[in-house]
Amino acid sequence: MLHHSTPRNIILGSQSPRRRELMAGLDIPFTCVTIDADESYPANLKAEDIPMYISRAKARAYAGELKENDLLITSDTIVWLNGEMLGKPQDEADAKLMLSRLSGQTHEVYTAVCFTWLDTTLNHATQPYTTLHHSFVDCTKVTFKTLSEEEIDYYVNKYRPLDKAGAYGVQEWIGYVGVTKMEGSYFNVMGFPICRVYETLRKLISKE
Repeated sequence: MLHHSTPRNIILGSQSPRRRELMAGLDIPFTCVTIDADESYPANLKAEDIPMYISRAKARAYAGELKENDLLITSDTIVWLNGEMLGKPQDEADAKLMLSRLSGQTHEVYTAVCFTWLDTTLNHATQPYTTLHHSFVDCTKVTFKTLSEEEIDYYVNKYRPLDKAGAYGVQEWIGYVGVTKMEGSYFNVMGFPICRVYETLRKLISKE
């Protein structure tokens, strides 16, 4: 298992309070940074390829700041409904529209996680640093009951889920009353499949 004194300086590149909370639950020391990255993606990408592309873009945006002992974790989450991506809503009206589309349907939540570090096997006196990556995508299927207009309005007006893919947080009221079935990781729907993150960290660090 991983201990408090890991040989790596683990950096979580995320502004998400949910990812930070889940990462803290591992009882492993880490620091947080905010990464300003271009989150646009090629129009031909579908489903799991979208968060993978964006999580790697976040890693590239911070790569120049990495030091020799750093291990950077970046992530991105999308909701995929009937062949279309639902990102973060533009405003409350957009959030209500998204939830009305999710109502009575089963959708997929894809979260990609990218681990990035510097290649220390090179002779850096003569060669520049290069970065190494390991990444994965986790998928969870989520089914909503048929939500009433009153329930959608109540949730959006009170919880304002404008920072959440698909306009909902499964850990909030709408998850309690609306989600009838889930196949896969609950924490993945929160935006961070923490069990796979831990296992990946353990394997990467145990190799050193």
